[in-house]
Amino acid sequence: MATYDVTTEVQAAGLPETLGAVIGGEAALDGVAPEWIDVEDPATGLLVAKFQASSPVLVDEAVRCAADAQVRWAQCDPQERGRTLMGVAESLLRNSETLARLESIDSGKPLSQARADIRLSARYFEYYAGAADKIGGETIPQPAGTFAYTLREPVGVVAHITPWNAPLSQLTRGVAPCLAAGNSVVVKPSELTPLTTVLAARLFVEAGLPAGLCNVVLGLGAATGEALTGHPLISHITFTGSVAAGRRVAAVAGERVIGVNLELGGKSPSIICADADLENAARAGALAVIRNSGQSCFATTRLIVDRAVHDQFVELVASNIRGLTVGHGLDDPDLGPLISSRQRDRVTAMVREAIAGGASAVVGGDQSALPASGYFVRPTLLADVTNDMPIARQEVFGPVQSILAADSLDHAIELANDTEYGLSAGIFTRDVGRAHSVAKALHAGQVQVNRYTGAGVEVPFGGYKNSGVGREKGLEALHHYTQLKSVIVAIS
Repeated sequence: MATYDVTTEVQAAGLPETLGAVIGGEAALDGVAPEWIDVEDPATGLLVAKFQASSPVLVDEAVRCAADAQVRWAQCDPQERGRTLMGVAESLLRNSETLARLESIDSGKPLSQARADIRLSARYFEYYAGAADKIGGETIPQPAGTFAYTLREPVGVVAHITPWNAPLSQLTRGVAPCLAAGNSVVVKPSELTPLTTVLAARLFVEAGLPAGLCNVVLGLGAATGEALTGHPLISHITFTGSVAAGRRVAAVAGERVIGVNLELGGKSPSIICADADLENAARAGALAVIRNSGQSCFATTRLIVDRAVHDQFVELVASNIRGLTVGHGLDDPDLGPLISSRQRDRVTAMVREAIAGGASAVVGGDQSALPASGYFVRPTLLADVTNDMPIARQEVFGPVQSILAADSLDHAIELANDTEYGLSAGIFTRDVGRAHSVAKALHAGQVQVNRYTGAGVEVPFGGYKNSGVGREKGLEALHHYTQLKSVIVAIS
């Protein structure tokens, strides 16, 4: 594994060694008893930066700044909003290499994956720039003498609490439609991955986004996050994270009677029928381990395969996982590290527990042949997994794939739906009719047929059951970031 001076790279990107909130496009620090939090390179465990946790005073300043800016932004012609957002997209593309390297250092993901995330981030702004002047209501048939129509208006200031596995693309996924609809935002990134969020907020202003429309506060959820979500000027909360944290956010939103979007994870199944293109399905199963080193709520982590082709399929998945390279994200290996030592230890403990409970490690299952430093886990394939095992029911968030056998299609559907989650699911079959019927039977917000990879920004995304509330992406996202007004007029 090559050695990188990652601290110098961070500073070369224009970020100081000590970071603070971004309010009105400017760095903001609180001089009263500051709390400093370290930012690590997860591939080495070395310190690359530190940031000051935003106090309630700074959170209040950020929200009030956003509220002031939102009033003016909502009054702009939608076409102008769209042109401004297109300028932000162009800025992200111009700075894509700098942002990708920061994202790789911050989250550990391979550089090619980070580059793809930055392109996706720019695409969100392109897409919603085009939608900004197309947010309209509808006319409603009424009795003679009455005319009724609806308007969609911005909700105000939206709090975005984003996760560490895809910091910038998760930010832009929510922020772009918010801004397109005439709102302003205050973003709190994960304390583990603040770098690209801080830089992007500055780039937005340089690209022409009015200062104050996108502010950033930094810190832990229990302090900074609660100060943000509880602020009286916050009109909507968008949160991505664990079910437990999502419940706390939902409770705050319920107490304050404001809107909320929650994406809370998944344990997404893919059903592999006997007539499927098994090699294609096996590649999709391996991709779940590769993408973000398995740290993705969307990943398909339960492969439910027809017993008639079970053994053949296990070997095909194993052949796709054996030999995957592991290393520093800037070396662009197949897999980078996990985000922290805590996450590494959690994943390895879950694998050990699964093996002790009867699962067999076809590939991996131990920590041999890994870099000496950093938070790495060997890509692992487990067979003989049953749906009552914790490895099949809990989100692992690591490079671990599980294969379960099914005796029939009905049995496979039963296993697939036997989970608290319902974010996404897959079906692999050559029978088009079967694909449609299974897609209808699966309890998931998104179903993939004969593929399992991220859909475009145009396709709504969100979950059933404990996977969350609301939808991101596509035009559907705009509905969450607008409020509907009905107007009824007597015309006679």
